[in-house]
Amino acid sequence: MLHRVNLASCLVLWITSCAITLAVDPNEYMARALQLMSETPLIDGHNDLPWQLLSQFNNQLNKVDLNTLANTHTNIPKIKDGRLGAQFWAAYVPCDTQYKDAVRQTLEQIDVIHRMCQKYPEIFMFATSSQDILDAFKMNKTASLIGVEGGHSLDSSLGTLRTMYQLGVRYLTLTHSCNTPWVDNWLVDTGSEPSEHKGLSSFGKQVIAEMNRLGMLIDLAHVSEEVMNQVLTLSKAPVIFSHSSAYTICPHKRNVPDDVLRRVNETKGIVMVNFYNDYVTCSNTASLSDVADHFDHIKKVAGADIIGFGGDYDGVPRVPEGLEDVSKVPNLVAELLKRGWTDEEVKAALGNNLLRVMSEVEKVRDSMSAVIPDDVPIPYEDVQNPCRTSFGYPSTTGSSGSAHSLSTLALLITLALQSHYNLSTHM
Repeated sequence: MLHRVNLASCLVLWITSCAITLAVDPNEYMARALQLMSETPLIDGHNDLPWQLLSQFNNQLNKVDLNTLANTHTNIPKIKDGRLGAQFWAAYVPCDTQYKDAVRQTLEQIDVIHRMCQKYPEIFMFATSSQDILDAFKMNKTASLIGVEGGHSLDSSLGTLRTMYQLGVRYLTLTHSCNTPWVDNWLVDTGSEPSEHKGLSSFGKQVIAEMNRLGMLIDLAHVSEEVMNQVLTLSKAPVIFSHSSAYTICPHKRNVPDDVLRRVNETKGIVMVNFYNDYVTCSNTASLSDVADHFDHIKKVAGADIIGFGGDYDGVPRVPEGLEDVSKVPNLVAELLKRGWTDEEVKAALGNNLLRVMSEVEKVRDSMSAVIPDDVPIPYEDVQNPCRTSFGYPSTTGSSGSAHSLSTLALLITLALQSHYNLSTHM
């Protein structure tokens, strides 16, 4: 009898000990999160602060103080509190600029990112490589990289693509929310826009090859599912989704289906989870826990090695409770630890995955150093419109250098349709 009493007492003590062990102080998760963030840079795939500088201040950076700017998700105090190690700043201009002044507008967004780094050199370090990110982290600065959001910004020109790379652009999102003359966007999958190319056109495939040669990350956020799969087959380098979430958790066409997640794993790419409520819960409201569900799902389907952070701050009107701005990201890191993520898994998602992808893209670039630049232009009939001259193409209209077989009325109808489908926010 005494033996049974002792055994029962030991069992009670063991259960009590386990309960105490499991009841970890939430502050311990945060302390651990901040420790991991001090060891590995948090690299965010997409932030639209440059768009806010354009839309609110017309890029007059001299009229803005990023230390005190209060009506954005992002400012310098929030960056510091959020332990932001590296940021891909989006050089975004709306689809309304397509066939008009998209290239000029995009160059001005690239310029304002450069000027932002120059104005606050103690905070930002302009970066163009995986090593630059690590160097900035050692100096306790936020590595600042550029991603151009939308292939319409190229005006269907490989020369423009190369020029933007020389200006420091390190990823191109192939589309925004509009088709270009060479690639279909995600709205095709909703049925609200027609497929024009069944994914990529022949010139679109040239763009992919040239991006591989340059060492520019291919961003598949915003493209149709057909384009996702075509690029995953064609690209010699791993790809990114700079700000997309898991379709199974929220069946929005901007998110990534499970079969594509598995292919991203097979090709060693990365999906950087978007925080926009509409892509998190497919509703107007969401919580930090809902975002963590996307991280858990992607890890379950394709492993922790393809996950990153792609908040989409300052590009969306609604963000989850608990992730109200850039300063709140450590809360999400603590939540992942609370859910049982290991230190190595968290560090992979924070930045090591993106560093691996970028390093591999650089290796592919180096392996293609003997490949000459592609200078075969897009067929003129694919881009012909009243706003475009035809210099260099075989002349069919005399010496004017401009072809007008596409009527002005037809162009206006096309632009009107694109404006109709373009989102009120660019997300």
